[in-house]
Amino acid sequence: MGIADKAKNAAQDIAGKAKEVAGDVTNNDELKAEGKKDQAASDVKQAGENVKDAFKK
Repeated sequence: MGIADKAKNAAQDIAGKAKEVAGDVTNNDELKAEGKKDQAASDVKQAGENVKDAFKK
């Protein structure tokens, strides 16, 4: 996995966590759900990159 991909995934995860917290503080369930979705997407991308890295070795 390239460093740029890792940075993008980390940024998406952090943004998702921020949205989730903001949604929780403001009682905005839609924003909270969007944050969780962003975190899940980041996790899926990370897992896919890990699989690719495993086959490169």
